[in-house]
Amino acid sequence: MSGHLSTQTHADGALSRRLGFWSAMGLVVGITIGAGIFRTPAVVAARVPHPGLMLTVWVLGGLISLCGALSVAELAAAFPHTGGWYVYLREGWGRLVAFLFGWSELVLIRASATGSLATVFSEYLLRSIGIDASSSQSVSYVAAAAIAVTAAINIRGVQMGAALAGLSSVAKFGGLSILVLASVALTGTATRDVPLTAAAPTVDPKLFGLALISSLYAYDGFADVAFSAGEVRDAHRTLPRAIIGGTLAIIAIYLAANWSYLHVNGIEGMSRSTLVAADTMQSLIGPTGVSFISVVVTLSTLGALTGIMLTAPRIFFAMADDDLFFTTLARVHSRYKTPYVAISLAAVLGIAFVLTRTFEQLSDTFVLSIWPFYGLAVAGLYRLRRTRPTLSRPYKVPAYPFLPAIFIAAVVYLVGTAIAADPVWTAVTFGIVLAGIPVYLVAFSRPRPIA
Repeated sequence: MSGHLSTQTHADGALSRRLGFWSAMGLVVGITIGAGIFRTPAVVAARVPHPGLMLTVWVLGGLISLCGALSVAELAAAFPHTGGWYVYLREGWGRLVAFLFGWSELVLIRASATGSLATVFSEYLLRSIGIDASSSQSVSYVAAAAIAVTAAINIRGVQMGAALAGLSSVAKFGGLSILVLASVALTGTATRDVPLTAAAPTVDPKLFGLALISSLYAYDGFADVAFSAGEVRDAHRTLPRAIIGGTLAIIAIYLAANWSYLHVNGIEGMSRSTLVAADTMQSLIGPTGVSFISVVVTLSTLGALTGIMLTAPRIFFAMADDDLFFTTLARVHSRYKTPYVAISLAAVLGIAFVLTRTFEQLSDTFVLSIWPFYGLAVAGLYRLRRTRPTLSRPYKVPAYPFLPAIFIAAVVYLVGTAIAADPVWTAVTFGIVLAGIPVYLVAFSRPRPIA
């Protein structure tokens, strides 16, 4: 394992550690609060048509994410290196598993995530300026342009990208807070009672599981800041604090936002409202409220897109520096000190996906292809505790081994539900992931000699 750490130290040394605690926490919030909280509440309400159970879904999703955040924080403190999940999989399970994650990031995960966020950004941007977004072609073109612009911003410098993501975090967190406060302060015919303790109707367990998956999609991104660990100051201390603090803030605002949606629209209104945030502000304030929340969603998705373009390309950079990918991707810009080749590649793939696939296809592919790796990375905690007992661990997950086990069980449940719901597409997705095995065996199975 020492070879891994030595090459990773070289990678970290090529990048500048410029991100402090607030910038890192801003990235956690900025990446996680993207399109999910503005799209998925209606889906959850339709599948679980009871106020108390609906909020329970969001509580469970938050607790599962918090278990993941607390577990990943130990890995981030022990391995504060560029690459995040890739590093944890490499140290826990070896080069092949780490390569498969990077391969999946390249061909499926980040291109799908980037494309889905850019699509929602485009839809709300066009709506906010009064342009009909019904033409999928115009939405795709604007989305592709957004990917290109955010890539250029992040090539220009990590501080500029982090600043934009952080500013967006303030805007989206502030926008949701205003929505919550307005739902409390403004009363009238628009507001409804929220009978949380009313007798619950019979809910199909499968629908409850699908609703939980939808909430987990909205919570996804809680540890993506670790991809840029090589650019975080005092990473051993900063990363755990940023990951845990950011996740707690997200849980709080998600629960408050869903309560507000219920308070204004009722459970039936929520289930029928695809754009529930816009409908809530329409009821409270009118057209001005719709315009306001449309701008907030536009900024939200732009910030998340910027955050992904900032963090995800560091995986390819770390892999190339670790001799698990093409070395060209490890190039750092001589002036801006950013992995410009890796960022450019991520942008090209994202543009290709957004021009050829729908939002639903992009989001489904993302969830199915990345969550198994989340579970493997957290499961690696058990192996590392056993095989590397002397490893420096500035932070340890509390209630070990129970909290990591809860997260792993949730991942197994998520994947099992996906297999039951759509076995064909699940097989196709996993087939693409496993196609990386022959690529690894032919090109990258032999690590370079350590000097």
